[in-house]
Amino acid sequence: MFTGLIQEVGILARFIQRGNYHLLTIDAEMSARVKAGDSIACDGACLTVTEVVSGSFTVEASQETKQRTILSDYSPGRGIHLEQALQIGARLDGHFVTGHIDDCGTIGTMKRVGDSTEIEIRFNRKYDPLVVEKGSIAINGISLTVNRCLSGLLSVNVIPHTIEKTTIREWCVGQKVNVEFDIVGKHILKIQQSVSSKSLTKEKLFESGW
Repeated sequence: MFTGLIQEVGILARFIQRGNYHLLTIDAEMSARVKAGDSIACDGACLTVTEVVSGSFTVEASQETKQRTILSDYSPGRGIHLEQALQIGARLDGHFVTGHIDDCGTIGTMKRVGDSTEIEIRFNRKYDPLVVEKGSIAINGISLTVNRCLSGLLSVNVIPHTIEKTTIREWCVGQKVNVEFDIVGKHILKIQQSVSSKSLTKEKLFESGW
């Protein structure tokens, strides 16, 4: 579990295929704090550390990860958002992010609004029920707030601090991004799909843990 608050931008030093999976070696100061077996959100995708050496660590990405994420767009020298797993009892300043990418979105527009930047993301319309105005969304692992949503389209507003601490300043229209929708919305949608709307009551929601 993660929060969507980027701790560091690492640099992809090596990207190789081995069998049906990929190995990513990332140069990062974080390597001094991680060990083999740790989970790291890399551009929002939860990957497992397999090796740590001075100044860098290596993670494995499966074929499923490649199909679900922007992994195919990676090449050495790319900046990657990094976040270590959330510790129990730690402050939650973003929102609950699982590290399981739902969709590869596409940047539609980017424009300055005062000192901030408004970004429109296009995504698969089947995920429309999971996007709500002022709800949470994770884009390349960054916890952001949805300002506006239409079918297959959402917009977020990014403050200068976030732009400075992430790779957003390097983003461009047409670029693919990892999108993870809010886990709370997923659970509610699952409940709605499992029972008819007429039989969905407060009691059933309580029984399901809400």
